[in-house]
Amino acid sequence: MFWYQVAMARGFRRLKLLLIIAVSPLSMMPVVGAAPSSPFTKGVRTSADVVQPAPLQQDVYILGPGDRLQLQMLDPSAQAYGGSLEILNDGTASLALLGSAQLTGLTISQATQWLTQLYGRFLIRPELTLSLSQPRAMQVTVLGEVQTPGLYSLSAGGEASAVAGVAGAGNPGLPTVVSAIQKAGGITLNSNIRSVTLRRKLPGLSNEVKQVTLDLARLLQNGNLSQNPFVFDGDTITVARAQDPLPEEVIALGAINLSPQTINVNIIGEVRSPGPLQVKANTPLVQAILKAGGPTDWRARKNNVELVRINRNGTVSRQTFSMNYNQGVSNAFNPPLRDGDSVIVPRSLYGKTVDVVNQVIAPLGQALNIYAIYCSLGNNNGTNRC
Repeated sequence: MFWYQVAMARGFRRLKLLLIIAVSPLSMMPVVGAAPSSPFTKGVRTSADVVQPAPLQQDVYILGPGDRLQLQMLDPSAQAYGGSLEILNDGTASLALLGSAQLTGLTISQATQWLTQLYGRFLIRPELTLSLSQPRAMQVTVLGEVQTPGLYSLSAGGEASAVAGVAGAGNPGLPTVVSAIQKAGGITLNSNIRSVTLRRKLPGLSNEVKQVTLDLARLLQNGNLSQNPFVFDGDTITVARAQDPLPEEVIALGAINLSPQTINVNIIGEVRSPGPLQVKANTPLVQAILKAGGPTDWRARKNNVELVRINRNGTVSRQTFSMNYNQGVSNAFNPPLRDGDSVIVPRSLYGKTVDVVNQVIAPLGQALNIYAIYCSLGNNNGTNRC
């Protein structure tokens, strides 16, 4: 009986131990297949992470080909391993003692930790400092309602403005969203500056990006510089298109340095000085005709002025307006002109009649003049021929 009780007690203790192991937390178990720690995976978000766009002012610089760095070893005996570095096209930099190290896609802080880890394999004191001595040119894509969409290279020394009529060498310092738009020739009159999208790549080797919407109207009206962040290499800026912009907003857009200050139009037909004409941006139709000398008296058909506009997609639109000197800016009656517009002031019925009569009378007049000359010549006997 005694040995039976001892066996039962031992069995109970074994069962209790098995139950404790079975209900132990899963966090105590090792993670199978976990990725090893690497400087390239630090800060890289997985598909399970929710990307919460941080303020653009908190974004850190991401290293890439063309960047020049300054490496300094803190150990006096290892200072010979420091010096100037440049990231090559393949994303690597040549370092003493290490050979080549991949630095593209890392922040300066991540690159410092990565190089410290690499030098720790060879040095007792691998502490170092890494600084950016010369940033690379920024390759920025500007799309949407700008004069010349495309890919632009922006340097840190300041970019000259490509906006027509805007003088100056551009903004010194690091390039911003505004300087990138100016480099693309400025905005069009159909742009919606309240909806400018900026897409930016996140640090790391992943292709994840974050997207924010900027309101340049707040920058221009209230001086809110947070709406004009610095651009990074690989940024994409898209200026949205406004749906049926009001004439007052179009005039306001033409007054800022984000749009061309002058445009070229053609004034054709019954005006005193027909031909190409350079006017201020958003000049109304009537004002442009007056700058061309105004319509000719009696010959101009003022109630049938035609505006011919070539759209960006290659199509041609034609609209007819009636001149009214008391009419303000209006899309329906006195629209603001755009670069490349042609204004045709047709002839009136009186002008057409006069031209037809002149075409008929002019040859008769020349014939009469020839006949009069012939008659004035005398014969051999001194008498007139007629």
